[in-house]
Amino acid sequence: MNTQNPTSFDASPFDISLSFADTVLGDNQRWSTWPAITPSERGPLPWPDWVVTSADAVDTELGVLKTGKEADVFLIERAVPGDTAQRTLLAAKRYRDETHRSFHRSTTYTEGRRTQNTRDARALARKSSHGRAVAAAQWSFAEFAALSRMHELGAPVPYPVQVNGSEVLMEFIGHGKEAAPRLAQVRVDAAQLDDLFQQVVDVMHTFAAAGFAHGDLSAYNLLVHDGRVRVIDLPQIVDTVSNPQGLDLLHRDCVNICDWFARRRLERDPEELFGKLLAVSFG
Repeated sequence: MNTQNPTSFDASPFDISLSFADTVLGDNQRWSTWPAITPSERGPLPWPDWVVTSADAVDTELGVLKTGKEADVFLIERAVPGDTAQRTLLAAKRYRDETHRSFHRSTTYTEGRRTQNTRDARALARKSSHGRAVAAAQWSFAEFAALSRMHELGAPVPYPVQVNGSEVLMEFIGHGKEAAPRLAQVRVDAAQLDDLFQQVVDVMHTFAAAGFAHGDLSAYNLLVHDGRVRVIDLPQIVDTVSNPQGLDLLHRDCVNICDWFARRRLERDPEELFGKLLAVSFG
């Protein structure tokens, strides 16, 4: 029988805070989802200093950054009320289920992937409501895993903060609340254009050296922030060995990038680029 005085219980190891009791959430707010997720759903260690991990934090949705074929991206502020030191902006990418998306090429990218959970696999095959939810989550977890892997390899990708169901939270790339422009939107001189091309090639080399191709690379999923290229939209990243169409997708990336720069009078040979990336991949 425990004879200790219950009022002497030491709660300090549990990091209990009651500040949430004084916070009233608005329609565009929720409590931070960080405390509820497992460690494997959080970004690679060490976490950047700007990542807010407090259970007292509130996520405030500030608006839409982008609408897409398979997902929408929202601007989120994660902050501890009253603490200006714990405040950051994030991009929240939310995948739609298959009944609400217009992305029809998913099987091209998912060849070679496997679903371990047999219940989920059956639901995917039947295309039930659970199966559609699983499919959406597969894309979010695939993107989170790709961002994590590429971040660890030093590729210029947004830092992946966490994944939760069909939502990926990642580093917001921009100034203030204005997102960095896509490569397709920038206007630069010839020297700057050549520098941007070399940066894109460096990104492709990093992917290829790890055995991957972006799979859908274009001037619309490359951001230019303070003169530096950052690559986004990685859910369809493909293993160039295990995916039967991996090399075709790598070649298409080369053609897409070289054609875009050629239209801006910077002629580059996609076949030469493809050959160099093959050498990196299998050399």
